[in-house]
Amino acid sequence: MKVQFDKVKALNALLYVTNRVQRKDFHKIFKIIYFADRQHLADWGRPITGDTYIAMEAGPVPSRLYDMLKIVRGDSYYSDIEGLGDYFQIENWMYVRPLQDADLNKLSANEQEALSEAIAKYAKLSFDEIKEKSHDVAWHSTARDFSISWDNIALEAGLSGEELECVSDFSRLEAALNRIDK
Repeated sequence: MKVQFDKVKALNALLYVTNRVQRKDFHKIFKIIYFADRQHLADWGRPITGDTYIAMEAGPVPSRLYDMLKIVRGDSYYSDIEGLGDYFQIENWMYVRPLQDADLNKLSANEQEALSEAIAKYAKLSFDEIKEKSHDVAWHSTARDFSISWDNIALEAGLSGEELECVSDFSRLEAALNRIDK
């Protein structure tokens, strides 16, 4: 399954979550967004962010969102030419302080619902509890520090083979349409 990263949705998902959880550390935020992406894929046939999740020791990590946070934190190869520092700051190396709320016009109602449900279900869990829940079959079937396939995430989300084939067809069609629009 091909999934395309959507930077605007990823940034707004990050802002949505950080403005609505008490503990704003990278680990908690990344896991909540992972669960929201996974559920949105199951419900609507596509994830919210389209990020590439890396199977790291503490669970799935959205690689591009992590890169965005590292840019603001100052330990990236890239400088903040896009003004990400206008949206959030990083404190004590791993805590995100949002400087504004998400632009709700950039997230559909069903994307907001998936994020809200993930927040409600996972925000109060401890580090160990959310780590354990994120160590799902998709994570276990991936070598450490490698990309978790969206096919495995979809299977983990409960999509059957036939549903997965339909989602894959839609992803290919969407990618083709995006190429035409450019």
